[in-house]
Amino acid sequence: MKATEILPSMRALLMDIDGTLTHGSTMLPGMLELFEFLHSRQIKFMVATNNSSKSPAKYQQLFSGFGAKIGLENIITCSDVTAWYLNEHYPSGCKAYVIGQEGILNALKQTACELLPDGKGKADVVVVGFDNQLSYEKLKNAILYIQQGALFIGTNPDLLNPTEEGLVPECGTTLAALEAATGIKPLVMGKPRHYLFDMALQRMGSQPAETAMLGDRLETDILGAASAGLKTILISTGIDDAGSVKEKGITPDVIVEDLPDLLERWKQA
Repeated sequence: MKATEILPSMRALLMDIDGTLTHGSTMLPGMLELFEFLHSRQIKFMVATNNSSKSPAKYQQLFSGFGAKIGLENIITCSDVTAWYLNEHYPSGCKAYVIGQEGILNALKQTACELLPDGKGKADVVVVGFDNQLSYEKLKNAILYIQQGALFIGTNPDLLNPTEEGLVPECGTTLAALEAATGIKPLVMGKPRHYLFDMALQRMGSQPAETAMLGDRLETDILGAASAGLKTILISTGIDDAGSVKEKGITPDVIVEDLPDLLERWKQA
C-alpha cells in the first residue's frame, strides 16, 4: 500500500521512541520537524515505549532537552499500561510483588495496590519489569508467589536491549526464567500485546482505522499495531528494514527510510 493512500486519512500517530525518534540519548534527524508538522496539522500523537525502567517524566526531560514540545499526556510506557490494567482489574487494590526499577515502581504507586516487601505477605500479583539488580532472592520470591497463585504480569516481552556493550538482558529474559520455573506464562502488557495500543487509543480519543503506528521493530511495533487495527509505518533507522520484511514475513503498510522521508511523503500526500 502506498503512503499516498494511508497518510491523508490519518488523524493520530503513535510513535516508538528508541530506534524511531532517538538512538539512546541522541535525537534522530527530522524529529523536531515531525513534531512541528503534527502540531501544525492538529494530528494527535503519543510516543510509546516498552522500556519499563524510565518514567514518563524522564522521557519528557529527554525530549525537552532536544527542544521538542511534548507533554506527559503524550508519553506512554509499558509501566503506565501495567498500572492502567491493575486499576481496571483491581480498583479496590491488591498486593503486588515487583521486580523492577524506578519506572514501574513509580507507576504502581499511582494504583491502589500495596507493594510488598521482599518475600513477606501474600501476593495477588507478581509484576516483572527490567531490573539490572536482579538477584536469586528476587527470582525465588517471584517463583514462590506465582506457585501460590499470584497473577504473573510482565511489563514487556523484549529479551534483549541494544547498548554500547552489545545486546544485554531485558525484561523478557527474566520472564522466560520465571515461566520455565513455574510453567506459567506471563500476561504481557507492552507491545505487541493489545493493552498498550488500547490505552493509547483511549488517551488520544482516536479510532484504529484513523491511527498509524510508526516504529522500527516488526515483531513488536508493526505486528502489534496491525493486530490492534492500526495502520503501520516501518522506519529503517532502527532494528528492521525492507530486507527484514521479506525475512520475517511481517508486512507494514508503508516503509520509510527515515523521519525526513516520512515528512516529505506526508506533505506530498
